[in-house]
Amino acid sequence: MRRADRLFDIIQILRSQAHPITASDLAGLLEVNIRTVYRDIVTLQARRVPIEGAAGIGYVLRRGFDLPPLMFTTDEIDAIVLGARMVRRVRDTKLHAAADRVLEKVTSVLPEALRAQLAAPAIYVSEGSAAVPAGIDPAAVRDAIRARRKLRIAYADVTGQHSRRTIWPIAMAYYVDVTLLAAWCELRADYRHFRIERIAACEMLPDSFPADDGQLMAGWLALQKDRAPNAET
Repeated sequence: MRRADRLFDIIQILRSQAHPITASDLAGLLEVNIRTVYRDIVTLQARRVPIEGAAGIGYVLRRGFDLPPLMFTTDEIDAIVLGARMVRRVRDTKLHAAADRVLEKVTSVLPEALRAQLAAPAIYVSEGSAAVPAGIDPAAVRDAIRARRKLRIAYADVTGQHSRRTIWPIAMAYYVDVTLLAAWCELRADYRHFRIERIAACEMLPDSFPADDGQLMAGWLALQKDRAPNAET
């Protein structure tokens, strides 16, 4: 572990403690020796991190201290880049632009030494093979999910049979080769999955489906453990 990451972890551990924690306990959590912990505590105190306590008694972080909002370890930087690149698999241009903005914001606040890792990480993510939707705007569907607004869709299944449905959108399910819209279908009175590239048209209705404290989503998630909801494929 880099020393910078270890110093960050010490602060995070102290922030989570309601009572003083000894150097011995810190050493066990960090998998280092006690002398290393003592040196790190002195370093943090010299950098004006308000750590109080002493050897043999324990250490606490004075209330009110907070880290800058964007302090990242090397693993966290890799996770940010990986997540942003995986968004490229999602056929949603607004999410693509949002991911790019996230990387720009993170880059602007990182120390110079870490910017190279963000700009050229040793990470590759394939583009995936999900089809690009033509009759639906994924960003609009995400808006409908947040607002609990019903959608009217025109759909063609795998056999080419067309139908019109009024659905309650629950979630977008992203896979490498397909993007599904999970919903409650009023026609079938059951959960259904719709491949978004087979949605020929989509209209957000003025009607909202009832707020249920997450029960509809919970019911759908429970089905994922037992069986997949019927897919209108």
